[in-house]
Amino acid sequence: MRLATTIEAILYLKGQPLSLTEIAQWANCEVDEVQEGLIELMSDYAYRDSALEVLETPQGYSLQLRSSFEHLMDNLIPPELGTGNLRTLAAIALKNPILQTDLIELRGSTAYQQVQELVDLGFVRKRRQENGRSYWLEVTDKFHQYFEIDQLPEVTP
Repeated sequence: MRLATTIEAILYLKGQPLSLTEIAQWANCEVDEVQEGLIELMSDYAYRDSALEVLETPQGYSLQLRSSFEHLMDNLIPPELGTGNLRTLAAIALKNPILQTDLIELRGSTAYQQVQELVDLGFVRKRRQENGRSYWLEVTDKFHQYFEIDQLPEVTP
């Protein structure tokens, strides 16, 4: 698998800016390799004339929707869900169920607030782990009805 593809997956799943060092840790490679992979990924997006782009900000690198497509967000993303909440919900749905500690490791500490919002909106159910301090998170019937999904495909690691 190309490193650029791995970096793309990391940036998508984390949903927040990451430093070169953080990307290198997640990708199990050196920082100079990450720099090369990012250049390749940025070139891929520019060549494809994609709706997405890799942005470098003072906080790090992130995968984002190009600003010329932001007008679509209001129509396509449910009003009560923001992009971060939607990505967190997608991670929960794909791993269904998932331990909150695993989700936080995957999505970052902002996921604590996102999980609470998703619970409050009725998309996620939270139940205490029997022999631990974490919670099991799983999608609810509202999730399936809202997104018109009968059954999610099994995801293998």
